[in-house]
Amino acid sequence: MNTVLVFKTSVTKVDEIQQLSPHLNKLIPPNGKWNFDLEDCDRILRIESSRVIIASVMALMKSYNHLCDELE
Repeated sequence: MNTVLVFKTSVTKVDEIQQLSPHLNKLIPPNGKWNFDLEDCDRILRIESSRVIIASVMALMKSYNHLCDELE
């Protein structure tokens, strides 16, 4: 069963998503999914994953100088 994780981010451009894409694909198990909503004011990153990977996602985003906060 997948858990849905939702993060507020500072990602604003498609090229930033393309830069993060291979790393997110490695982080998330094969049955998981992820997407960004750049039109939302919080520039949402939504992840469906069978594992809880909050710390890993936040560390990845920070390593690319993006803010990333989990939303409840």
